[in-house]
Amino acid sequence: MTIRFTTAGESHGPGLTAVVEGLPAGIEVTPEDIDSDLARRQLGHGRGGRMKIEKDRAEVTSGIRHGRTLGSPISLRIANRDYQNWEERMSPWPVDAEVAEVHLPRPGHADLAGVQKYGFTDVRNVLERASARETTARVAAGALAKVYLRAFGVEIRSHVLQIGEVIAPLRGDLTPESFEGVDESPVRCLDADASDAMVEEINRARKANESLGGIYDVVAFGVTPGVGSYVSWDTRLDGRLAQAIMSIQAMKGVGIGDGFELAGRVGSQAHDEIFYGEEHGFERETNRAGGIEGGMSNGDPVVVRGAMKPLPTLTKPLRSVDIETKEPAQALRERTDSCTVPAAAVVAEAMVALVLAESFREKFGGDHVDDAVAALRAYEERIGWRR
Repeated sequence: MTIRFTTAGESHGPGLTAVVEGLPAGIEVTPEDIDSDLARRQLGHGRGGRMKIEKDRAEVTSGIRHGRTLGSPISLRIANRDYQNWEERMSPWPVDAEVAEVHLPRPGHADLAGVQKYGFTDVRNVLERASARETTARVAAGALAKVYLRAFGVEIRSHVLQIGEVIAPLRGDLTPESFEGVDESPVRCLDADASDAMVEEINRARKANESLGGIYDVVAFGVTPGVGSYVSWDTRLDGRLAQAIMSIQAMKGVGIGDGFELAGRVGSQAHDEIFYGEEHGFERETNRAGGIEGGMSNGDPVVVRGAMKPLPTLTKPLRSVDIETKEPAQALRERTDSCTVPAAAVVAEAMVALVLAESFREKFGGDHVDDAVAALRAYEERIGWRR
C-alpha cells in the first residue's frame, strides 16, 4: 500500500490539477490546510507580477466528504486567473485568431530539448508545462501529505540559508517552534541580519537585470526510526528524497544533513555518536547525517538541503538561436521573477512530505488513519523509541 500523486496543467492554461491516491480514510482536512501552503508558496521578495494576479485556492472535486478523507483518490483543482489574458494563445481548441509561435529557446530552460524531443515547432508547447507554475499543484498535494503525517507527530518546516552570495549562519538547535515567524521574513530566513542582506542582494540583481538562486533547508521533526529501508535501492529514504528535490524546477543540487561538507572531513567528525538515556532511549548529540543512516530514518530530524540555480528567464535575455531560421537571436523574454528561493523551499516541503507520507504508508498501512497510528504506536513501543 502506497501513496501516489500526479499533476496536470499548463502555466497559462485554465488551471492546475493534482490527484493524490492512497491516503487512508478518516483524516480530518480543512480548506485552510491546503490554501495556507498555497499562499506561502506565493511569498518572497523577488517575485514578479504573476503573483499579483493569482490568488491560489484549491477546489476539492473528489475524495473528501464533510472534512474527512474517504480513502479514495483526492483531486484538487487550482484555477489560473491569468488564463483570461491567454485564452486565445492557450485554448484547448482551435481558435480563429492567428497565434504567433515562439521560436526563441532560453538557455537553462527545457525549451530547446523539449521541442527536439517532441517534434514541436512552437517553444510554448514545452515551456507552459515545464514552468514552475506546476509546483502549485505539488504544494496542494503536499499539504494533504502534511495533514496525514501530523497524525504520526511529524511536522515539516523550511528556511532559506543562502541567496546569491549572502549566507545565513547555520543553527544546530532547531525545533518546530524555531520556525515561528519565518514566513514574516521577506526571504523566509531565520536570521534577521542575513534576511536584510538577502533583500539587498535581490534588489541589486534586479536592477542589473539578473536573477539569483540559493540554498534552503527542509526539516522534518518527529520521524520515527526505521522509515525507509536498506534492503532495496529504490526503498532508501535518502534516495527517494534526493529524487523528489531534484524533480523541482531549477534545482541543481541536494544534500542530506551536512551533505557535501562531509566529503572534506575525517570520519570522527562526519558521524553521529550514539548514546542511551532513560528519557529518550537511543539518541545522538549531533545530526550530521540529517536523520538518515543506511537509507532509513534514525529518529533525529530529517534534514534535506536543496540548491537552486538562478532562473533562466532574464529581463536582459542571453544569446540563443531562432529554431525556425537558425539565426542568432536573443532568448525569449517573458514576465519573470528575479528570485524564488523562498517559494522553492515551500515546494520542497511538499515534496519531502509526499515522500515521507509514502514511506509511512508503506510501513504502517491501515485503511483508516486510526489503524495506521495504532500500528505506529505498537512499533515505537517495540523498539523503545520515545519522542
